[in-house]
Amino acid sequence: MESSNIYDRLQELKAFDESKSGVKGLVDAGITKLPRIFIRPPEEITANEGLRSQRDQTQFKIPVIDLKDTAAGGGDCANGDVVGEVRRAAETVGFFQVVNHGIPMKLLEEMLTAAREFHELPKEEKAEYYSREEKRKVNFRSNFDLYQSKFANWRETFFCVMAPEPLDPQELPLVCRDVTMEYSGKVEALGIILFELLSNSLGLKADHKSMDCAKGHCLLSHYYPPCPEPELTMGTTKHSDPDFLTILLQDHIGGLQVLCDNQWIDVPPIPGALVVNIGDLLQLMSNDRLKSVEHRVVANNEGPRVSVACFFTLYTNPTTRTYGPIKELLSPHNPPLYSHTSHSKTLSRIMITRELMAFLL
Repeated sequence: MESSNIYDRLQELKAFDESKSGVKGLVDAGITKLPRIFIRPPEEITANEGLRSQRDQTQFKIPVIDLKDTAAGGGDCANGDVVGEVRRAAETVGFFQVVNHGIPMKLLEEMLTAAREFHELPKEEKAEYYSREEKRKVNFRSNFDLYQSKFANWRETFFCVMAPEPLDPQELPLVCRDVTMEYSGKVEALGIILFELLSNSLGLKADHKSMDCAKGHCLLSHYYPPCPEPELTMGTTKHSDPDFLTILLQDHIGGLQVLCDNQWIDVPPIPGALVVNIGDLLQLMSNDRLKSVEHRVVANNEGPRVSVACFFTLYTNPTTRTYGPIKELLSPHNPPLYSHTSHSKTLSRIMITRELMAFLL
């Protein structure tokens, strides 16, 4: 019986994947029941039952930091109050929102609109970009780990690697080409500012060479259609980000939650704000001073929900570079918690440590 269930699931996964229609295709077909490949298994639901709901607990809120008058290249003269706010957020919850960040509201709105318009193109036009080839710089797919995960997420993603090698604009769909290129440049500049602030927060110079983390980035536009049975699945499963830093643009729908003190904290949309979170690699480089925190997106029957994430990381030849704690942060009283290892081994070690801590707690 077990092998039959596995076989059925594999067949359903293949049928869904080969349709190249994604989750939106299911919604367009008028489904009223959730396909079983999306249903969370009982053990996954049970594991989350012990976590407290924000509505029943503290009114803690994700910090909002005003970056007014903070510019890239400001060096070590950055506003001390801002550096302090960044330090407190990055060393505790690992998440914060930024306002007055220098990216015009008009561009933010245009980026969200362009992302939505791509995902709402006719199936035939999107199918051209649908691929599971990891080396492609531009692709569209539903669930990166579709065949490995216990259940599929109610989400699809358009992915493009923007740097360090510049992306040829012609590789992007016309519907989102110009605004994606413009937004990419602006969010990269903001990333440089944030890395300088984080460097200052660690007691390092703003241009510290070991904090040279903004050379590579990719953009991921996520699309979460309205779900007929949202309580049975997830928009995005609990995870931490395997990068240096993430900057997220989200629309008005909401659904992003951060795990803090065994409690899911909502990250409410703020018009004009961007969400920033520490990634696994920055936690390692800071020797665990900065926190890469698990987060998720709940499914809902509203929508579609659209978000655009910028991941600062090096996707090109990741195994040729090693990562480890910054030596200036180490001392006899603060020995290294990690050795210098490759990208893949680094992330594996962080995941094992996180799973062990979850078991012990």
